[in-house]
Amino acid sequence: MRGRIFLSGIAVAFLVSTVFAQNQTVTAHFDVIREGNKSKAKDASNVVAWLTPASGGVKPAAARGQSLRLVQKNKTFSPHVLVVPVGGVVEFPNRDPFFHNVFSLFEGKRFDLGLYEAGGTRLVHFDRAGISYVFCNIHPEMSAVIVVVDTPYYGLSNAAGDLSIPEVPPGNYALHVWSEGSSVEQLQALSRRVTVSNGAHALGSLHLTEMPGLRLSHNNKYDLPYESPSPSSPIYVHP
Repeated sequence: MRGRIFLSGIAVAFLVSTVFAQNQTVTAHFDVIREGNKSKAKDASNVVAWLTPASGGVKPAAARGQSLRLVQKNKTFSPHVLVVPVGGVVEFPNRDPFFHNVFSLFEGKRFDLGLYEAGGTRLVHFDRAGISYVFCNIHPEMSAVIVVVDTPYYGLSNAAGDLSIPEVPPGNYALHVWSEGSSVEQLQALSRRVTVSNGAHALGSLHLTEMPGLRLSHNNKYDLPYESPSPSSPIYVHP
């Protein structure tokens, strides 16, 4: 009888420990406030949040089955913000009927893919964490941001400002936030320690102020002003 009770106790303890060890989907909501008029932005998408384990030692996993691709179409990069774990490879396909020249010379990964025609593509390996601002050397209106993180636990907000980070093991983490229109000081103020468990996996509502003046202006890859309007020729010649 005592043996059965002992075994039952072990079984219960195992089930309890299993429940408490379950991975969680961490959620957050971002309110983006426009600077000046204090109104709430209708589109709160493209806020990035990620969790790095306090203990360290977690290697970024492959990008959860999603396609790591920054498409060039209609003189636009899609998506505008792409989150990539360290070690990820991003494809840059050209789906426009003319040439593009994708480059990044700002922070993060520096690269220049050169001119390539419609139907062509290039690959870039992102080997360290950082923010890469991506442009086209021919079309100044084209821009995108690649946020490279050293953790597999990250998420990107939708237009409503909702964000989720799936499959986060219970434990202590450092929260990091990035948004293109927010100051470094504001983003650092949102960084904090968080604990993930069965009873604590919602980060609540976080507030960001959108400051349009912070969006990065840029020259071409030669650090010279773009031709105005964009050159009609598909080839941009170094002056």
